[in-house]
Amino acid sequence: MPITIKLESSWQLALKDELCKSYISNLKKSLESEEVNGFEFYPPKELIFNAFQHTPFNKVKVVIVGQDPYHGIGQAHGLSFSVPKGVPLPPSLKNIFKEIEADIGGFNAKHGDLISWADQGVLLLNSILTVRKGQPASHQKKGWEQFTDAVLMKINENEKPCVFLLWGKYAQEKGRHLNQQKHLILKAAHPSPFSAYNGFFGCKHFSKANQFLEKYERTPINWHTISF
Repeated sequence: MPITIKLESSWQLALKDELCKSYISNLKKSLESEEVNGFEFYPPKELIFNAFQHTPFNKVKVVIVGQDPYHGIGQAHGLSFSVPKGVPLPPSLKNIFKEIEADIGGFNAKHGDLISWADQGVLLLNSILTVRKGQPASHQKKGWEQFTDAVLMKINENEKPCVFLLWGKYAQEKGRHLNQQKHLILKAAHPSPFSAYNGFFGCKHFSKANQFLEKYERTPINWHTISF
């Protein structure tokens, strides 16, 4: 089946020039080749652009940059760090929830589905939007990085100040060209168990993000919606 890049209308308009570039065609062919050769990849095709569907371009307030999707069965659904309801919490997501509880309190996660954040304006953006089953980083250097760089630059050009949460060296390198005079760029260690104690815990990014949004008269994010 052909791969189609179907974006929410405001993203389609913002990225119209990017979507015409040759690397996009090559990226689609690469994914189609995966299918033809019998490789399963995640998330399912209809969810590859899920983050864009839930967070229109003109609604973006916060961007959380991940690397690539979870590579286990049923985990990835197109939102960085998020898993569908009913799926066990991955270690990094557990640590994100621990930091929220320590930062703003009153947090008791009922599940790991972050769609309620996305619907409030949190773009949960992976740098690489697909991955082969069981093989992390297997779809790197196929074009996704160029596409998501373009996404970040479009947000960077947005007249409304946004917050970028860059956790770990990979995300921080990804965001190196962001305008720190206009936007709030928050950096910390990755929430992975291997690095969370090296600066992720105690970063207070969730309260800092909301303080910044309120400063610019933008509605803060209700991070507690995962507790409902």
